[in-house]
Amino acid sequence: MAKGAIREGLARAGQIVRAGTGSLGGRLLALTIAFVLTASVLIFFPSAANFRNSWLGERANAAHLAAIAAELAEDNLSEEAVRELLDGADAIAVARIAGGATELVLGADTGNAPLLDEDQTRRRPLREMAAVIATFTGPEDRLVVLTAIPQTRPDERILVILPEAPLREALIGFSARLFWFALFASLVTGALIYLALLVMFVGPMRQLSLSMTRFQENPSDAGRVLTPSQRHDEIGEAERALAAMQADILAAIRQRERLASLGLAVARINHDLRNVFASAQLVSDRLAASEDERTAAMGQRLVRAIGRGIRLCSDVLDYGRTAETRPELQPIALTPLIDEIAGELVPADESVIWENMIAPEITVMGDRDMLHRLFGNLVRNAITAMKGRDPARLSISAEASGDEVHVTLADTGPGIPPAVQARLFEPFSSGGGEGSTGLGLSITRELAGLMEGAITLQSTGPEGTVFVVSLKGAG
Repeated sequence: MAKGAIREGLARAGQIVRAGTGSLGGRLLALTIAFVLTASVLIFFPSAANFRNSWLGERANAAHLAAIAAELAEDNLSEEAVRELLDGADAIAVARIAGGATELVLGADTGNAPLLDEDQTRRRPLREMAAVIATFTGPEDRLVVLTAIPQTRPDERILVILPEAPLREALIGFSARLFWFALFASLVTGALIYLALLVMFVGPMRQLSLSMTRFQENPSDAGRVLTPSQRHDEIGEAERALAAMQADILAAIRQRERLASLGLAVARINHDLRNVFASAQLVSDRLAASEDERTAAMGQRLVRAIGRGIRLCSDVLDYGRTAETRPELQPIALTPLIDEIAGELVPADESVIWENMIAPEITVMGDRDMLHRLFGNLVRNAITAMKGRDPARLSISAEASGDEVHVTLADTGPGIPPAVQARLFEPFSSGGGEGSTGLGLSITRELAGLMEGAITLQSTGPEGTVFVVSLKGAG
């Protein structure tokens, strides 16, 4: 009966485990039950050994009382009286050991049954746990020869011969009760842990998963961005990281939409703008052909500027079609190029002190139009930043280092705000002044990269800003 109940309980536990392994919470519940049952198995043998010792000790005390009753009897006891005393102690024979001699007090025939010596005068935990296994696996008719210390006579020893079958049945009953208790404890503990984990972890993780799914369906909807909780644990960190990532993706999508709108607007005005440039080019050609040298020089400069404007319109359209213009790299002397840019952009009213400190022999490999646009953007930004500053000084210098030329442009502007510095070279993020699109520095970085160079912000602050442009040297 007890073995059947254990098998039935194991089958029910298996059904519960199999039913719950389909989800994270179910797996946690199954693991908790398994761990509690494993702990119960580990404590089973010490508990069973203690139960076995208690059971044998009770039988030894009962046998000792039966022996005392036999000693106190005035006449010899009849066989029926002896049997009643032995049955009351679940014993077959009782003997007393005193002074090194063994005296049979109550006895019956033990037959040829196998015997198992059990000495309870010394405690040996490992041997007692091994005896539990021996009790389950021993022969059905085996007898236990128990040696114990009587409670009322500690200087004596009592020897009791009793059948092992009642002990085996008692151990099986104890095991069944312990199993059901462990199963109940594991289910209750597992359910409590499951509920705690469901509230603390599984539920929030499920919300994170749902938020990612909802955002994936329509990432351009700002209402789908997760609002993180105030938790300070790993779940809170995951929520904040997910919210930041979704906000970055949303910002990138909106920036792409703005760029697409900008490209569409440029495409719409490109045709009319090219016509305007064509008309202006006719006038500039006439000025360039003038007999007056100053007028002719201004006309030639105007022709080059209009040509750059026409190419710029074409390049913007190409950029909108994700087509990059290949630069035609050739040796370019920096000094006359920078002087030309200064003549176009530096105010003639001397409100800005201009210093071109580049040595005449400094030459770089680059595309003239791209270099003009690159340094023109930097000079224009610096002059705009220094507007109203006193003094307003803008200097440019260059230094050859190996195969590279490092061009340094320094101004005395108010500096770049820290919030802008992190995304300085990204479109629409430089925070230029009124009328600025925030594209200048992003275009400058792209132009430098096309010429196998780079631009970096060396320093910025209240005393001014310094940019360094690295280009391939032509020497």
